[in-house]
Amino acid sequence: MASLTVSKATPAAAGNTTANKEREGAEVVTGAEACYAHSKEMLKGLGFPGGVMPMRGLDECGLMRETGYVWMRQEQGKAYEHYFRSTGTRVRYDAEVTAYVEEGRMKRMTGVRSKQMLMWVPIVEMSLVDGGERVYFKSSVGIGRSFPAAAFADEDDAVDEAAPAPAPAAADANDEK
Repeated sequence: MASLTVSKATPAAAGNTTANKEREGAEVVTGAEACYAHSKEMLKGLGFPGGVMPMRGLDECGLMRETGYVWMRQEQGKAYEHYFRSTGTRVRYDAEVTAYVEEGRMKRMTGVRSKQMLMWVPIVEMSLVDGGERVYFKSSVGIGRSFPAAAFADEDDAVDEAAPAPAPAAADANDEK
């Protein structure tokens, strides 16, 4: 069952006082489907394509509007890997992903890594460039790479768009007299 709460501290952060302070008074969503929908909506609200972080197995996500702090926690603390065919990139999302968000930018990201040349490279920032036409990913060593925003189109929307249109009704043979 999904729920939205505004809490003083989340159960997931109970042992971490820094996380408690960051999450105090945040909007918290629980449940896999509700979290997936909430995270897609948040990304689209920031201007990002909906499929840029396709994390379906979320247990909890939250947003602290005053600071822009967000977190997304995977079910049962499991990491998730996704392969973006359009960019040829494999990305690993740790059990918990955090960031500070603002329009067109996610900064101070934790828990996101991209496989580059046999190594997992931490991604610390994601931003829109070229008027939102490209998404730029910056690593912890300052090196970055950009891809067309269309490469991260929401898979759900792509499936809906790819569905064939219903065929027009065939003319009745009696109508052609």
